This record gives sequence, structure tokens and C-alpha cells, in this order.
Amino acid sequence: MNALLLVDIQNDFLPGGALAVAHGDEVVAAANALYAGHSLVVATQDWHPARHGSFASVQGGVAGTLGTLAGLPQVLWPDHCVQCSVGAAFASGLELARIEAIFRKGCDPEIDSYSAFWDNGRRRATGLAGFLRERGVTDVTVCGLAMDYCVKFTAIDAVDAGFRVGLALGACRGVELAAGDCDRALSEMVAAGVRIL
Repeated sequence: MNALLLVDIQNDFLPGGALAVAHGDEVVAAANALYAGHSLVVATQDWHPARHGSFASVQGGVAGTLGTLAGLPQVLWPDHCVQCSVGAAFASGLELARIEAIFRKGCDPEIDSYSAFWDNGRRRATGLAGFLRERGVTDVTVCGLAMDYCVKFTAIDAVDAGFRVGLALGACRGVELAAGDCDRALSEMVAAGVRIL
């Protein structure tokens, strides 16, 4: 069985959002168009408590710079995708009826979670891998926001979990904190065994 995994297609990552990804709104229609070719659709949702440790406002730092969290290097982000906020909601144009399960991540204020499968320290699994295996999934197509962070780590962890993984490149956009971040992310995914679709 093949599954479509929609990563963090949420208001705060769209233009005008708290952590806007350039042209992030373009992934909505592209993601919807992928539904037809997949037996199962699953989504992830960044779901941060109000004072998450990755927020620059909590650490007293500058958004986009590097700090630490849980003993790990941590990009400091603007407050975003706060639980139950409008920013944390899925993009309004995203077709929600076909989504069979939603996996929320980033809920622990003490550690961030880019991947849909693990927190950043790989200390706690989300349960997504087990869910997909129970449904008989062998192939996963990943798309969403942002390509150089949550999409990248999700795709690589999906390969590590034993799935055949494709990246729907046309349904992804990146943050690009530094020029070339998206190209580097693509190279890392390909090296890990992700197919670019």
C-alpha cells in the first residue's frame, strides 16, 4: 500500500504566517492533486505549547540564529503553530476529508521535533511508523513544509524505518535560512535513499 504524508501544511508556514515559507501556499493545491494516487493520506501538525523551548522569545535570542535545546543544536524560531491557534490550523484550501490520521509533533516544550517519526533527539517516537506498518504501507510519498527542515527529516526517517520513500518535489517549499539550504536538503535526502518525484 502507498501512503501520502502531508507535512505541516499549516497557516503559520504560509505567506502572512508567523514562520512564513516563501510560496508556501503553492503546496496546497499540489498536495490535493496527489491524493488520487495514494491509498492512504496521513498528515502531521506542528503543535507547540505556548512557551516552547525552540522559540526565540523563550530563549531570549534572535529568530533564525542557532541556540541549544535538550543538549542539541537548535535553530531559534519565531513563536509558531501554538496549540489551538489559527496559525496551527491546516491551510484552508487543504482537503481534509481524505486525511485518515493526524500526527502532532513538537508538543514537548523541552525538545523540538522536525521529523514526523521522532523528536530531534530520537528519544521518543510519534507512533507513525507503527501506524503505517499496521495499515500495510510499503511506500510513502512525502510533501509539505518546510522542505529543508521537517520534510527532510521526515523523509530520511521514513527510509530509516524501512519504507520506500519518494519526495513530491512540486508540493514542497523551503525556509532557506541560508542560500542553498533546499539544495543541500535534497542532496541529503537522495543520499539517504529518497527518490525525487
